[in-house]
Amino acid sequence: MDSILSIFNYLSTYIVIAGIYAIFSLGLNIHWGFTGIFNIGISAFFALGAYTAAILTSASPSPEMFEDFIWGGNLPESLGFFNLGIDLWYFVGMFGAIIVCGISAAIIGWITLRLRDDYFAIATLGLAETVRFIFLNEKWLANGSRGMYRIPKFLGEWFPPAYYNYFYGIFILLLIFILYKIVQKAINSPWGRVLKAIREDEIATSASGKNVFLFKLQSFILGACIMGIGGVVYTHGIRYLDPLTFDPLMATFIIWAMLMVGGSGNNKGAIIGAFIVWAIWTWTDFLPGFLSDPNLKFLMIGLLITLVILFKPEGIIGEKKVKLSSKDIDKELEPTE
Repeated sequence: MDSILSIFNYLSTYIVIAGIYAIFSLGLNIHWGFTGIFNIGISAFFALGAYTAAILTSASPSPEMFEDFIWGGNLPESLGFFNLGIDLWYFVGMFGAIIVCGISAAIIGWITLRLRDDYFAIATLGLAETVRFIFLNEKWLANGSRGMYRIPKFLGEWFPPAYYNYFYGIFILLLIFILYKIVQKAINSPWGRVLKAIREDEIATSASGKNVFLFKLQSFILGACIMGIGGVVYTHGIRYLDPLTFDPLMATFIIWAMLMVGGSGNNKGAIIGAFIVWAIWTWTDFLPGFLSDPNLKFLMIGLLITLVILFKPEGIIGEKKVKLSSKDIDKELEPTE
């Protein structure tokens, strides 16, 4: 019985972490898969979303800067919904993260999206590291290298600690489903088809009367907001943040690996890729002897990416290409008034 319970506990933890990465992969798919924006600064929006949620829902590491100034005392312990005992701070943190990530993406995108792809990638990576070092060095903001801890669980008082991950895993799967539906509807709309046209040929799309920069900026903001939501879910799932959490390896490049493996340009592929890559990353811990070497994780992920590139370059579930006639293309890219 104990062994069965341990398996369920492990699986629930796996679903929580893989589900969080699936949200990031969805956001990246909007950037790269549908618009062709080469963003390697995912960790910037991960950090902004995560820290915003933590700051809004946790005891401040600097009471004199936050609690006394904003509230005139301690932060309220909960924000009841019509006094039904439902804690709304989680959603306050999520809304705040979406706003912060959206505004940040608008500013960053306005400055950098005019750059060529390789220069844009370098700029986003530099901005991500800038965000990380701000949270590392500005101790008044988020406790510096000590990090933020005692972050509350979402509806944690409703569930025993041993079973909390079961609930949170189900909640994350539901959230993924909602985000998937939203993104699918957006991508299948005329707006989304313009993004695909930009990905294929910016010059032709611009010649058709579309404001390429504006569409790319909108795509960049939407993807960043979804990444911010991923940061919120991570914050209340792991309940501890420090700047090392947002190291580029685990907060950017592994997400790229997930999208490449699952299938760029396909939302189902983005989600499935996250679960596959995280399964390989974690399940190598159970291999016996020298096979349990932590470096084997990198070898396995690298091997998986290589195999996908060689035999399935479009990903496990690649994008379904729809062939349009020239008449259809002209209709889709018809200038808007």
